[in-house]
Amino acid sequence: VQLQASGGGLVQAGGSLRLSCAASGLTFTNYVMGWFRQAPGKEREFATWISSSGSRTYYTDFVKGRFTISRDNAKNMVYLQMNSLKPEDTAVYYCAASRAVGTIRQDDYTYLGQGTLVTVSS
Repeated sequence: VQLQASGGGLVQAGGSLRLSCAASGLTFTNYVMGWFRQAPGKEREFATWISSSGSRTYYTDFVKGRFTISRDNAKNMVYLQMNSLKPEDTAVYYCAASRAVGTIRQDDYTYLGQGTLVTVSS
């Protein structure tokens, strides 16, 4: 199984980025997809998930209203549109796959991809 995240980069505060994650080696429609992030010197934390069909989403408070998760099951892709970025959003962002419904626990995510670095300058 591979989860290949891309789209990170350097952006000014208030700007936007769109992250993509290409999944392979798994039956994509069987999995809830999530995004985690890890800021420098901090533990990895959960950000958002989307259900296997794409009909349900969940966001933690620190991204709610600014980030949007979506998926394209025909392409085995999941996306994270990030708007109104803040310096505190600077982190490595990871996509992950889980068979558990509606979970924010990292241990429930069977697969975790390599990350993509997002740096937000003030």
